[in-house]
Amino acid sequence: MAATRPAAPVVIGVDSSTQSTKAALVDATTGALLAVGRAPHTVTGSDGARESAPEAWWSALREAIAAALAEARVPASAVIGIAVAGQQHGLVVLDAAGRPLRPALLWNDTRSAPQAAELTTALGGPGAWLARTGSVPVASMTAAKWQWLRAHEPAVAGTAAAVRLPHDFLTERLSGIAVTDPGDASGTCWYSTEKSAYDPELLDLLGLDPAVLPAVAPSGATRVGTLTAAAARALGLPGTVTVAAGTGDNMAAAVGLGLGGAGLLDHPVVSLGTSGTVFAATRTRPAAPGLAGFAATDGTYLPLGCTLNCTLAVDRFAGLLRLDREDAAPGDGVVVLPYLDGERTPDLPHATGLLTGLRHTTTPRAILGAAYEGAAFTVLRALDELLTACGLDPADPRVRERPLRLIGGGARGRAWTDTVRRLSGRPLVVPAATELVALGAAALAAAAATGEDPVALATAWGTGHGETLPPVAHDEETWERISGVLDRAAPALLS
Repeated sequence: MAATRPAAPVVIGVDSSTQSTKAALVDATTGALLAVGRAPHTVTGSDGARESAPEAWWSALREAIAAALAEARVPASAVIGIAVAGQQHGLVVLDAAGRPLRPALLWNDTRSAPQAAELTTALGGPGAWLARTGSVPVASMTAAKWQWLRAHEPAVAGTAAAVRLPHDFLTERLSGIAVTDPGDASGTCWYSTEKSAYDPELLDLLGLDPAVLPAVAPSGATRVGTLTAAAARALGLPGTVTVAAGTGDNMAAAVGLGLGGAGLLDHPVVSLGTSGTVFAATRTRPAAPGLAGFAATDGTYLPLGCTLNCTLAVDRFAGLLRLDREDAAPGDGVVVLPYLDGERTPDLPHATGLLTGLRHTTTPRAILGAAYEGAAFTVLRALDELLTACGLDPADPRVRERPLRLIGGGARGRAWTDTVRRLSGRPLVVPAATELVALGAAALAAAAATGEDPVALATAWGTGHGETLPPVAHDEETWERISGVLDRAAPALLS
């Protein structure tokens, strides 16, 4: 009788985002996506509050992995590694038994805007923060959320035995080890990208005991251990599965695109999801006031501009207008600033949406198109600052010829793609892979299990490859119209 051929090694990349968990089963050798399991999250809150229960993330992770294993019909014994990429900045506070003391404050919770401003002043202004962390505190940063908790729920803050980011919480549930990575840690505003370590002076400023924080692994691909017995039982996986340190969602997307020290450097990415981001991997340590000066997870850096209002805001306009999201036309003189949840870049945490330029001839399709334009403009406006942070001249024709890599749910929509092409005037690459955060996490898992470089692995897998769309003429008229409205409206939006 012929011997049974062993199953090919498989890794699991987990994308624990704001709205859902996705678990990708990936062939560790070829990078082939075998299956994706999904489970939703619940986000609660109003008037700037955005919270989720961390235990629900763990339940969603279990559900998503079970669904992926069932769909792929892969034996659990084939799984060799797992890594979690999570939504950045969220504040998770735990008791001594590892149980959440309250729901997590999410990245898009804007209640901590006053604390962000207070922190900026307390250290001596934006320049002092840029020199240490590469970022200036805004409402989304974890340090501001911790200060909000101290001010509004001091009993909870005072009894917290552990402070975690969302991906840290899940990695600890998997491995039993409290660990984070440089990429996700750099979004806290208490980690120094200058020294690649927690900053003791900032921790003192925040009244934060370093003992409650996880250790920082050298990279997201660091092997931190294996599944605990409890996690192995809960997931139906062998206890021998390697657990990687994991990282933040933007850092994992960069790995999935093959960006970093072993791949592409200084090539910009536009991500269109619940939030809109523009980022690039670079060897130049960023320190620009309009950007988050993150570390990448592989030893390079990941400067990033982020907006709160992207696909969700535009979908809201489509719903109000009773239109399909693709049933949009150019704005035709209408300007929409879709700041329905405040805004992060520009830093307008208390802003509301603005609609101007209406005439009797204005159509609903034009209003929806203007919402697309306003959201895309807000993301793209940060592009020149991003390129400058990478040490590049945005006006250099050779730099302008570098295509934007367009990812996220919006990249699958014609209206989004057309709007970004028109407002950027640049060529686009739209990767064929749809789960780049999960695929990047899978590369981290495979690297932790095999000792290979995760960016080199993702590059060999080809997960960043896709269709190239040539540039179209830059719509300068629409760009200047939106820019003028934003500049005039900013003082009112700040109030």
